[in-house]
Amino acid sequence: MFTKLMAATALISASMISVASAETISMWVRSGIGDSFKEVVKAYNAAHENKVELTEVPFAELVQKYATAIAGGQAPDALSLDLIYTPAFAAAGQLEDLTDWAKALPYFNSLSPSHVKLGTYEDKIYGLPLTVETSIFAWNKDLYKKAGLDPEKAPATLEEITANAEKIRGLGGDTYGFYFSGGGCGGCMIFTFTPLTWGAGADILSADGKTATLDTPQMRKAVDIYRNMIAKDLVPAGAASDNGVNFLSFTNGKIGQQSLGAFAIGTLVTQHPEIDFGVTLIPGVDGKPSSFAGGDNFVVTKGTPKLADVKEFLEYTYSPEGQKIMAKYGSLPTRGDIANEVLEGLDPRLKVGLDAIAVAKTPYTLQFNDLINSANGPWATFTNAAIYGDDVDGAFADAQAEMQSIIDAGQ
Repeated sequence: MFTKLMAATALISASMISVASAETISMWVRSGIGDSFKEVVKAYNAAHENKVELTEVPFAELVQKYATAIAGGQAPDALSLDLIYTPAFAAAGQLEDLTDWAKALPYFNSLSPSHVKLGTYEDKIYGLPLTVETSIFAWNKDLYKKAGLDPEKAPATLEEITANAEKIRGLGGDTYGFYFSGGGCGGCMIFTFTPLTWGAGADILSADGKTATLDTPQMRKAVDIYRNMIAKDLVPAGAASDNGVNFLSFTNGKIGQQSLGAFAIGTLVTQHPEIDFGVTLIPGVDGKPSSFAGGDNFVVTKGTPKLADVKEFLEYTYSPEGQKIMAKYGSLPTRGDIANEVLEGLDPRLKVGLDAIAVAKTPYTLQFNDLINSANGPWATFTNAAIYGDDVDGAFADAQAEMQSIIDAGQ
């Protein structure tokens, strides 16, 4: 009897120790990140004593909220951070140095190089790839059919997209031919709108990031195309005030066409099987395609007492199991060494996301937030004013001048 009692007591004690040692990792992600990372977190939480607690923050607020939280000592242990912001937070001494641990990972050299590059500051690594993202174009095949269009024919030009949008809008009611988040969501519009000009050889910044090059014939043509769709009532009125919250409007089944992120492929497949859709590359104003190469880096707040636990979770995310879960829900592989294995048997439309990498770009500037992602910045203000406002010339002139002023002030 005594032996059994001792054994039971030991079991209870071990259980209590196990529970006591379990940690909860706090992590922030941006709204609209899609299902892939959420599903990895679910799988990790189900199989590990440690847990990851996710908090979604509106896309347009994440950077400022994180900076404020750091200053107030209320920052999460880890963050899914748009890769272009990693150098700024690293330079401010706000992120954990992951260099030695990262380089010891046996698959380190196969991790997405652009993410590692932007995660590096002064030869030290502060961010590692979490989601590899490209922007793509999607169309609703059912709405194409109803509008008398060939559902298997991907539109190859913006003129074709506009013509298709008109026919889809002709279905009436709350069915629209096109959608974009145009209400001051700079991040949304850099992701889906600038490829229209990149494909045609123009850019909004010089290669060295020191000169604003916004006002080009290609950008004016892109603006005209969007203004034309607005004038023809091909886009829901709510797009004008959408700050990114409704970025995935395509999933409501009432939008005929929309430029999205490759992550949306998995979201549509798993969460909206009722939508039959096709995907292709985003055509530029001259028909040549392009894409935004982006995604998020995984960063760790400096000073977190849960660094070891955070590393364990990231290693799970990088494992074949974690990578397959993310791919199943639409995220492109972050590890090149197992990319083919990860995508095997999955929806072939994911390959379009991989194809986009070959024609994709990422603006290089240390002032990305002030110039582009800030809801009150010149890029977000410009896209809304130029597409919806009455003074297109003024919108171009104001944005060009403000962008150059911000660039010059940062030199």
